[in-house]
Amino acid sequence: MTLAIVLAAGTPAAGLTTVTGEPLADRIAAQLRRAGAAEVRFAAGLDELAALADTATGPLLVTGADLVAHTAVLRHLATSPVGPTVALVLGDPPVPGRTAVREERGQVIDAGAVDALNGDATGVFGGALRVGVDDLPSLAAAARAAAAGVLPIAAPLGPVGDVTPFGSVEGAGRAGADGRLAPVPAGGPGSAVDRLVAGLAALGTLIFAQRVRLLVAHRVDDAAGLAAAEAAVTAVDEDRAELRLSVKEKDDFFSTYFVSTWSPYVVRLAARLRLTPTGVTAISVLFALAAAVLFGVGGRPALVGGAVLLYLGFVLDCVDGQLARYTRNFSAWGGWLDTMADRAKEYLVYAGLGFGVSHAGLGNGWALAIAAMTLQTVRHMTDTWYGVLHDEAARRPRAAAGAGGGIGDRLNAASTRVQADTGSLSYWLKRTVVFPIGERWALIALTVALFNPLVSLVAVLVWGVLAFAYTGALRTLRARWMWVPVLDTVDATLHRDDGPLARRLPVVRPMGPLTLAVIAALGPAALLVTALLGDAPDGLRWAVPVALLVLLVGGLGAGAAHNGPLDWLVPAALRAAEYLFAIAVGVVGGAPGWLIFGYVFVLTVHHYDLTARLEKRQAAPPLHPATLGWEGRSVLLALAAIAGIVSIGMATLGAYLLVVFVASVVLAWFVRPAESARASAAPVGAGGGAPR
Repeated sequence: MTLAIVLAAGTPAAGLTTVTGEPLADRIAAQLRRAGAAEVRFAAGLDELAALADTATGPLLVTGADLVAHTAVLRHLATSPVGPTVALVLGDPPVPGRTAVREERGQVIDAGAVDALNGDATGVFGGALRVGVDDLPSLAAAARAAAAGVLPIAAPLGPVGDVTPFGSVEGAGRAGADGRLAPVPAGGPGSAVDRLVAGLAALGTLIFAQRVRLLVAHRVDDAAGLAAAEAAVTAVDEDRAELRLSVKEKDDFFSTYFVSTWSPYVVRLAARLRLTPTGVTAISVLFALAAAVLFGVGGRPALVGGAVLLYLGFVLDCVDGQLARYTRNFSAWGGWLDTMADRAKEYLVYAGLGFGVSHAGLGNGWALAIAAMTLQTVRHMTDTWYGVLHDEAARRPRAAAGAGGGIGDRLNAASTRVQADTGSLSYWLKRTVVFPIGERWALIALTVALFNPLVSLVAVLVWGVLAFAYTGALRTLRARWMWVPVLDTVDATLHRDDGPLARRLPVVRPMGPLTLAVIAALGPAALLVTALLGDAPDGLRWAVPVALLVLLVGGLGAGAAHNGPLDWLVPAALRAAEYLFAIAVGVVGGAPGWLIFGYVFVLTVHHYDLTARLEKRQAAPPLHPATLGWEGRSVLLALAAIAGIVSIGMATLGAYLLVVFVASVVLAWFVRPAESARASAAPVGAGGGAPR
């Protein structure tokens, strides 16, 4: 249940009435109910709000009594999927008595009087915020401190490498408060809600920014300001604006100009048909599957038809997210499913292209498909971890995050300038050169329709390698500037995907986990190259144990601190090492290409499950220990190679991992949530107990 609180203390707008004669505070309360609040209460002061926060069992919506906005603005705040605690941020110039904010990567990094931000303010607090359940104690502490005229001070961040670890995948902000207090600086925020959000930020709470775009939101102080704000609200068609808002503000070139120009019409139709985002995702999977089949069949009509279906499938892939934003139908399950479906669709298309190449006698299509899938997965792993790195760096003071500037600092500043120059040639070049999903699907559709599946796969590989080299080089330089120990703030064992063997290996500290992971990938890579270039790859069975020993070198860094500036690359390096080993063993053992592709595909599903849960702030998969770890799976494949049963071993292990994945999904998303719901609904003494 979401409780909304209207906080009228300390604002001259408390006594204003609208053009209909209704008190402004009452209208805000009515809007909060329409935005989804189950209950709305008025709080006379911050102490009363703190008491409500102490007893709340769900997220809280808190607004001042001076907000004039579309109801959709409050609904977007209440349903925002970006994080548990979200603050409304306006682009208005800072004024005395209002909290100014500094944002980076969608996070409120600092909040307080504009003078205290040293000219770095990027906006002003919009007078409304949603606070997640886990942050309610901080909200209560901030309210009591603000009521006493002081600001709490967060415990300072320790030096790099000395940080408070996150949970397995749960993100947290800066270190928690240590109970110290500081007087509110002169000229600081004056209204209760402004002091509240400044105090919450001072405690180091991770607050995400909810920007107002196309809709209207203003904070008012007098009747003239109220009249002007109401006129601005009336001038905007709320539903039309919401439909336009369903499209991402900053998307890739192909998505922006060849999909989003007409996909909102599909969104409106889907909403009228009462389709859910998950239903649209399922339909897009069917389109991609049909395209993959046509690519495998071959022939010009089938290839052109497959290209058209692929394009339409990508449109639906955009529509599911746009429909979720338009209807505000968000869920952790839907977000996870969308991420997993995107990768499954793309790799099914690679499979169709690979089969089409082999079927047409154009070459070893399965080898190209496996290479494309491996490359794209490793790229995605670096994307995920670089994103985590950048988010963590944004939450740290420059003194802790920076390492003296230099070329990395200059690259970071240049990238920020390019991203801010929306629509410029440099902006679009930067967004396109990294080869995002829209460009990948467009390239596949065009090349397969105009040429053949071989040209399509080669084009994907060439552009993918160039994009990987470009992003890898720039991110490495920028990461050295940020110097943030990302894997010290999450469960490194989980995201390395270590099994019991790696966890028991001794630690070789001087070399560092990244160096060890890279060495681990070199052995399988050498075995694969030798097998591909040799005339009799099955004669290399003796080399499999040697490659395995080199691979296991990566496990020597499992227990080491992952606090180097480039250790965010460790998960991607270990993924590359395992995939290369599996491919090499398959080639040496004479396994068919489709079987090797299928096994690596199952591995990618497992690893995308881990990264999707990280991005969606979900717990680890329930059956994760049963996946054996990267080294355990590799040992089993090596034993199969020594025994001469690679195909049997690969098929059996792949089927086992797929069953574990499906069972884990059922447990995580259906069985356990249902059990928790039944337990929480059971009356006291009825035997329901606490959720497990």
